[in-house]
Amino acid sequence: MSGISAIFGLFVASFVAATLLPAQSEAVLSALILLDQHSVVLLVAVASIGNIAGSLINWLLGRGIERSRTRRWFPVSTGMLDRATVWYQRFGRWSLLLSWLPIIGDPITVVAGVLREPLLSFMILVTIAKTSRYIFLALVIVNWTPA
Repeated sequence: MSGISAIFGLFVASFVAATLLPAQSEAVLSALILLDQHSVVLLVAVASIGNIAGSLINWLLGRGIERSRTRRWFPVSTGMLDRATVWYQRFGRWSLLLSWLPIIGDPITVVAGVLREPLLSFMILVTIAKTSRYIFLALVIVNWTPA
């Protein structure tokens, strides 16, 4: 895989993984780190930017959810959205620090849009959460992989 296509593939995997569609950005990032053909800092940055951009799409979906909620293509079930809303109302914007978690993280970013979380606080908290996850993963791979 060429350098630019690997980086682009990582971006796409990270972007899709942050939306409500299933994807494994951690596997792609891990594989690229293990191939040792790119800077780990670059890989973490690309994965983070893609994942944050996907979360921004979720936030935008949440902002327009009332127009789209009943559409067949809308990717969040009413039950999942209701559970995420209760979670978000209980813990407020700080729940966005859990946006990196599987299953509950993506709905939390949608609910943040539904409940009109300001874009600046949304972006700051999601950036901290998503980037921290990739940094942690990269550190584990780099430090526990035989040379």
